[in-house]
Amino acid sequence: MIYEKFEEGKQFYFHHDRKGENKEEAKRSKHYHNLYEIYFITEGTCTYFIDDKSYRLIPGDLVLIPEGVIHNTEYKNANHSRLLINCSRRYIPKAVMPLLPPKSYLYRNPAIVHELRSIFDRIEKEYEREDPLSKEMISCYMNMLFVLLARNKDACISVAGGNEYIARAVAYLQKNITSEISLPAMAALCSVSPEHFSRMFKKETGFGFCEYLNLLRLQKAEAMLKQPDCGSIAAVAQSCGFNDSNYFSVKFRNQYGISPKKLQQNYRK
Repeated sequence: MIYEKFEEGKQFYFHHDRKGENKEEAKRSKHYHNLYEIYFITEGTCTYFIDDKSYRLIPGDLVLIPEGVIHNTEYKNANHSRLLINCSRRYIPKAVMPLLPPKSYLYRNPAIVHELRSIFDRIEKEYEREDPLSKEMISCYMNMLFVLLARNKDACISVAGGNEYIARAVAYLQKNITSEISLPAMAALCSVSPEHFSRMFKKETGFGFCEYLNLLRLQKAEAMLKQPDCGSIAAVAQSCGFNDSNYFSVKFRNQYGISPKKLQQNYRK
């Protein structure tokens, strides 16, 4: 399942993946979620597709992904080490939020790597301790982390992101998900054959073309179903580019483990 589920109501997660000890991680790495993601790689390399671009990460790189942004991580080998935080907005200082440039996901700044590692180490210790004051300490360290990023954002090294044609194609898909979109039409947009486009898309994003398009449409449908004034399931399906509401319901259940009707009822309650 691509969509990563989190425990209802929990607003903070910390995970330290050491040298690929979780060998199934790459299989579950394609997702989006309703929490911010902070990813800090300390050893090895990986390819990170975020929103519409692909980045090659090296030790010391930090990735910050807002909620709802589709992303995918791929490791070429198991020799990597990373620190991962998922948190709600309440862990981000209000004064810092406007200072974080939109769609600037990768922070590469060798000058602050040592400080970043120190803050992550402290957060990890508090997360494992779980005493009555751990949450307060974690909030303090998260403030330190975001202030450090905001103060040093202008000193980050610029990193080019992936294949320009695929970035354009992804941006087009994001803006036109309700339209009739086919692989041959997208290939023609990039002036390449459908076969070549399909290979490029998979290599760059980690997603199959139809897989990614369906995920975009299901993401939009999920957001609509959570609204109190949401219409019928058939109307939602049509609004999100699905001509067959039964097909939409099957895809939605496969993706989220719940039917669209049930999700709609849950949020209306």
